[in-house]
Amino acid sequence: MGSVATLSSLHVHHLVFSKHSVSLFKPLRTLPRISCSSSLQFNISFAPPKPKPNPPPQLDVPNHQHHDDDDSVVADACSGTGQLFIPWIVRGEDGNLKLQAHPPARLIHALADAKTQNAKKKKKQSKEKQKKESGVVASAAEDRNLSKAARRFYNENFREPPQRLSKVLAAAGVASRRNSEELIFEGKVTVNGSVCNTPQTRVDRARDVIYVNGNRLPKKLPPKLYLALNKPKGYICSSGDRESKSVMSLFDDYLKSWDRRNQGLPKPRLFTVGRLDVATGGLIIVTNDGDFAQALAHPSFKLSKEYIATVEGVVNKQHLVAISKGTIIEGVHCTPDSVELLPRQPDISRPRLRIVVHEGRNHEVRELVKNAGLEVHSLKRVRIGGYRLPSDLGIGKHVELKRTDLKAMGWKG
Repeated sequence: MGSVATLSSLHVHHLVFSKHSVSLFKPLRTLPRISCSSSLQFNISFAPPKPKPNPPPQLDVPNHQHHDDDDSVVADACSGTGQLFIPWIVRGEDGNLKLQAHPPARLIHALADAKTQNAKKKKKQSKEKQKKESGVVASAAEDRNLSKAARRFYNENFREPPQRLSKVLAAAGVASRRNSEELIFEGKVTVNGSVCNTPQTRVDRARDVIYVNGNRLPKKLPPKLYLALNKPKGYICSSGDRESKSVMSLFDDYLKSWDRRNQGLPKPRLFTVGRLDVATGGLIIVTNDGDFAQALAHPSFKLSKEYIATVEGVVNKQHLVAISKGTIIEGVHCTPDSVELLPRQPDISRPRLRIVVHEGRNHEVRELVKNAGLEVHSLKRVRIGGYRLPSDLGIGKHVELKRTDLKAMGWKG
C-alpha cells in the first residue's frame, strides 16, 4: 500500500514524443493517469541542428552590408542563379589587399598577348615548312653560322647516306644510269683525284670531289620535276637515236631558259616514265626522279592506263568479247580491265574504243585489238591512274604536275 501511495503522488509533466516514439510505447496509452506526491524529472535531449554553411563573401562591393539571417547572405551571393564565384586576391592602388570576383586586368592582357604570340609562331612555322618543301631553305650542314657540334649532329642524323657512283651521276643530270656506268668503265670519272672504274663505289656528293670528263660535278642537285606532255605522233620516247625525233626535243626551249629562271641550280636531265610507240600519242610523264619513274613504270605497280583506239571497219559484240578475253604478250596472258564502244560523233566516221589496261606490256593495246581481228587507225593515251590529260593541253605542250596530281597517280613519295 505504501508503494501505491507513493506512485499516486507522482506527477508527469510535459512529455513530448515523436511519431515513432509513440508507436514504440503503445502500451503506455492504456495506463491510467497516476498522481504522486514526489517529483520525478526526465532529462530528454535532442541532437543540435546542422550548422548552416558560411555564405561566400561579397566580393568587390565597397559598402558591405551585414545580414542577421544567413539565408539572405547566401541568396545575395548566388543571386538565385547558382553561379560559382572564384575570389581573386589583388593589391589595389592604395597598396592594400582586397578580394574581387574577376581576374586582374594585367593577367587578361598577358593571356591575350600569349594567344597572339602563339598564332604568330604557328604562322611562322607553317611558312618555314613550306619553304623547306620547296627547297628554298638550305640544309643545316650548309649554314656556316651554325657551330661545329650542330653541323656534326646534322651530318650524323639527317645527311643522306653515301650512294652508288652511277646513281649520283644520273641524279646530277650527267647521263642515264646505264650511260653513267659506261663513262665509269671508260675511266672518264675521277673521285678525289683517282680514276674510279667501279659503278658500285659509294660516294658522298657533299664531301667527295667528283669529276666527269674534266668537269667537276656540282654539289647541289637540281630540283625534282614532274611534267605531263601531250605527245604528238611521230616522236620516240628515247633520246639515244639522233636520227629520229625525240620527245626530249620538245623541252629545248624549257631547258634553254633554265639558268634564267633557276640561277645557281644545275640543269635537270629529263626522261620519260615508260614509253609510247612512235605511232601513239597522248599523255606521257616526263621527270628527272628515277625512283618515281621506276615505281610508275613497273608492272607490279598495277597502274591503270586508259586509251582511245580508233579502228577501221565495223565493230560488233564479238570483237568486244574477243578483246575482253585478252591475248598472250611476251609469254604472259594479258587481260584488259574494261572495253567499251564509244558512241559515234559527227566529225569522226570511224568507231572508237575505250580500253583500260594495267599490265603496261609493250604494244599491249595494239595486240589486243589485233587479236580480235580489227586494225588500229590511231591510238591515244588519255589517263594514267587518277590523272587525266587536260583537254586544253595542246599537242606537243607540257604542264607541271602538282602534288595532288602525283597522289592521283598513286605516288606517295
